[in-house]
Amino acid sequence: MKVRCSVRWVVPLLLWVVALSSAEQQAPIGVTVPPLGSGPWVFDTAEQHPIRVVAVTKGLSHPWALAFLPDGGMLVTERPGRLRIVRNGVLDPQDISGVPQVRTDGNGGLMDIALHPRFSDNRFVYLTYTKPVGNGMGAPALARGRLEGHTLTGVRDLLVTEAYEGNSGLNGRVAFGSDNKVYMSTGGRVGSVAQDPKSLRGKILRLNDDGSVPSDNPFVDAAGHRPEIYTFGHRNTLGLVVHPETGMLWNHENGPNGGDEINIILSGRNYGWPVVSFGRNYPGARIAEHPTREGMESPLVVWLPAIAVAGMAIYTGDQFPAWKGNAFVGSLQEGGIPGTGHLQRIVFNDQTEELRRESMLRELRQRIREVREGPDGLLYVLTDEDDGALLRIEPAS
Repeated sequence: MKVRCSVRWVVPLLLWVVALSSAEQQAPIGVTVPPLGSGPWVFDTAEQHPIRVVAVTKGLSHPWALAFLPDGGMLVTERPGRLRIVRNGVLDPQDISGVPQVRTDGNGGLMDIALHPRFSDNRFVYLTYTKPVGNGMGAPALARGRLEGHTLTGVRDLLVTEAYEGNSGLNGRVAFGSDNKVYMSTGGRVGSVAQDPKSLRGKILRLNDDGSVPSDNPFVDAAGHRPEIYTFGHRNTLGLVVHPETGMLWNHENGPNGGDEINIILSGRNYGWPVVSFGRNYPGARIAEHPTREGMESPLVVWLPAIAVAGMAIYTGDQFPAWKGNAFVGSLQEGGIPGTGHLQRIVFNDQTEELRRESMLRELRQRIREVREGPDGLLYVLTDEDDGALLRIEPAS
């Protein structure tokens, strides 16, 4: 039997199918991000009126971190694997040679940078990066080299963590503590590695400046524990700083769908991930029935929804008197929405309890990867973009 199909029925049917398919496709979220422009920009703020934002330099490829040199220059890491110098507001076209080869898949690459406390004498520079280890895998690592002109010499790995085949949790921060020890963070998003004492993932590690293990680390004599571990239960630390007044180590880490947090880091403590969290899995289910548990540290600050925290500074300078003691945290995006990156200011009381927050630089719609206080008492910010910028925040009057 032949089935005849009239054109007058076929065309409406096809149009209906196309319309249904289009309706089922989720519209893209986010806002259009225009080019940054040349600035400067002037903004009013809640307690420091007003501020000016100046583009010190542009043309950086996904800048990740910066360090201030004694001669007034700045070292800037770019995630694709380059180390750059900025002097007098000019980006040197010549890269620093000798930087380790990096794996750039996912969120890996060249990341944090710290100068040795005696840098003027020994010229030591410390870098965290994702080390390619074959078969497409990467391992967060800490390397040290000596800066001589435009070259890192004598570069060697001080620590290499376990290799990982995924594209998340490959980053790490590094900071020198008030005890002159080296503190390095490692990502622990996947599975329960953050709670595994035999794994270096999802931890904050403590080392001597040559990479050896300090004899007073909390788990040096604990059976079944890696001696480098200082704290565990961390998901993805993207901010690690020493409070310039108290000497305490602070971190912040990315939660999943909500649950970004700031913590004060104490020796030997467990910070909970993934046993406890204020966040949810990306589909929406809670990570834990209760966000706190006895024997696990509760965060100082929590973000719901997440703002993808990145970079942190505790301000102590004289350029912004109203901001003294405030924490500044970068945001890559808020609630998973592209184009919503900004800078947040957090005010604490004398008991280090949060009083209020202020969002800044939202008008720029940039992914804020790093924020540091400079020797001049001004704030410096890096935007994590294809055409990334180094911005300076200064009083406008």
